[in-house]
Amino acid sequence: MKVMIVDDEVIIRTGLSTVIDWQEQGFTLLEPAASAEEAWARIPLEKPDIIITDIQMTGMNGLELASKVYEHYSGTEIIILTGYDDFHYAQQAVREGVSDYLLKISGPEEIMKAVMYAKQRKLKKLETTQQDQILKIAYRNRMFERLVMEGIENEQMLAALKQVFPSLFPAAGTQSLQVLILVSSGWERRAGNDGLLHFATDNMLKELIQCETLIRQDHILAIVRHEADYADTYKLESTLAVIRNKLKCSVFTAVGSLVKSALEIKSSFTEAGVAFSYRTLIGKNTTIFYDEIKSRRGGRNVCSQEEESALTSILKSGNPNDLRHWCHRIVKEQAQDGQATPDSLYAFTNSIVVAAHRWLERVLASPVNAPIRLEILFSNMTVGHAEPEEVLFGSLNHLLDVYTLSNSKTKGSYVRHAIAFIKEHLDKNITLQQVAKSVHVNPNHLSEVFKRETGLNYLEFVTRQRMERAEEILNESNAKISEVANRVGYEDIKYFSRLFKKHTGRTPSEYRNKD
Repeated sequence: MKVMIVDDEVIIRTGLSTVIDWQEQGFTLLEPAASAEEAWARIPLEKPDIIITDIQMTGMNGLELASKVYEHYSGTEIIILTGYDDFHYAQQAVREGVSDYLLKISGPEEIMKAVMYAKQRKLKKLETTQQDQILKIAYRNRMFERLVMEGIENEQMLAALKQVFPSLFPAAGTQSLQVLILVSSGWERRAGNDGLLHFATDNMLKELIQCETLIRQDHILAIVRHEADYADTYKLESTLAVIRNKLKCSVFTAVGSLVKSALEIKSSFTEAGVAFSYRTLIGKNTTIFYDEIKSRRGGRNVCSQEEESALTSILKSGNPNDLRHWCHRIVKEQAQDGQATPDSLYAFTNSIVVAAHRWLERVLASPVNAPIRLEILFSNMTVGHAEPEEVLFGSLNHLLDVYTLSNSKTKGSYVRHAIAFIKEHLDKNITLQQVAKSVHVNPNHLSEVFKRETGLNYLEFVTRQRMERAEEILNESNAKISEVANRVGYEDIKYFSRLFKKHTGRTPSEYRNKD
């Protein structure tokens, strides 16, 4: 804590500065002030926590200084140190917000005791202020959620909202409101970065446009204020472009319809929620307005016979790479349909998985464990945890593994099972022992049979699979090189780049730009 001594007598200033070892007691002693005027000029810059001041000084006296400090910096503790043992002065000092009143004849121990008490009071004030601030923020956030999700239900709630969000309830003038739901992504996936990116996005949004915001777990809610009865779409798009540029990230924004008052804000939020569900269809770096999608009727919801035949051929081949490419193409075709909706995409992909499941039961002439539940995977997809093609691939690859293992009658069947396990865990640090455990064989035996079946030792095979998977990611996405490395099990980007160049003859960046 910082202490400032104020006295027009140099001997007092010097004595108080030297008679007590302030640093040893845990205080930072600021340069003493020779007058109340000097102290008042320095307080805004130096922000002392405790002020020890004389009463009688030339010009402004100590009580006048205390009064001004109490009015403008009520958290500052003030100790009066004077030669006057006068009850009248003590009474006035209390009225002016003085914390303690000491005579100049007080010894260092008594002075330090008063300062320590002042420190305790200061810490207590800070704790109370912080708790009040936490409660105030929590109340504000809860009222924001109630406004957009429940609407204004009664006069009591309306009055409370006007106190918390006065800008949303102007007394006069024309104003329109609009709800946005934003998701920022693209920063490297390290602990805390998602929250940090949303915090940065929220700050920039409030700087660039008039709005009230709320940061939630995986997105930002915003109520934008337009100073007219129409939306300034150009300004909104420009704002989002600035955020993308400055933060070097993707920003998906779902926009509800314009409403004329906060009384209608719930409907704009509901519409923004509908638009938000299109994130996996439209893309992670776009802005979608409810008015653009509200008339969509839905795309195809059942796969064709030709698509089913193509899928069964791929499943028979046992090649997961071909399956992944097929999933990517089929989902992309559906997403490009101008009538497609999240529901129709879900129904379409679900029909593919059901068809594959039925085919597998026919081929094996026995029941097969139920496929991965798409509704669970799609719930992840809607909040941005998975792309639709990855959701579909995950379900079909599960069936491919069942088919491959069940159809294998030879000695090397567990090798194929081991290969499937490796391909599913390329992003992990998988050891030969872990793979052997998954297929219930001895690691040394698996190593020998693995080399005989594949022509590669275990590490060579894993490295090749990782490099091939990295090629696919580079071909199919705009993921950063660091993200590609992480997705194939490498934390050291330089090491990954060296291996990739050894495998392909190009660095990852050169490979991506090969065309």
